[in-house]
Amino acid sequence: MDRGEVARKIYESAHITGEFTLRSGQVSNEYFDKYLFEAQPELLCDIAREMAALIPENTQALAGLEMGGIPVATVLSVQTGLPCAFVRKKAKEYGTCKLAEGADINGKRVCVIEDVVTTGGQIIESVKELRSRGAVIDTVICVILRNSNAVDILKNEGLTLKAAFTMEYLKEVIK
Repeated sequence: MDRGEVARKIYESAHITGEFTLRSGQVSNEYFDKYLFEAQPELLCDIAREMAALIPENTQALAGLEMGGIPVATVLSVQTGLPCAFVRKKAKEYGTCKLAEGADINGKRVCVIEDVVTTGGQIIESVKELRSRGAVIDTVICVILRNSNAVDILKNEGLTLKAAFTMEYLKEVIK
């Protein structure tokens, strides 16, 4: 499946309209329900193939952010052979009390994986926590960049944001 076909399938499966409050607090009349495309194995594999080329060469581990980044990171891990960590929004308060489960990230060059990015607020919070635990992070890749302002917001945090698709591109393919 070529890039345009993947974009079309993402849009057709996950684009919904209505009134939605985003994590950033913004209200939107359209929404990409990532779980709708993440629940389709073939499409998720096609998305991961598009994203794999965006992973920096020196990456030692992937870190999927809870919850939507986790399935994407898992498929990327299978396709690239890179170990994967699953990052909670907050460290659990029982058992191992870990923020990141799975692959060891301490001292490793980690590429953060996210699904849809609007402002990058959760990415910033998670990266600060991961860095405090020894991860070396300078790149985040996402499936859909909803708002290009996030690129500059994350740049101010020392992060490069790369997107497999932008919202504009998805809409353009559908036209």
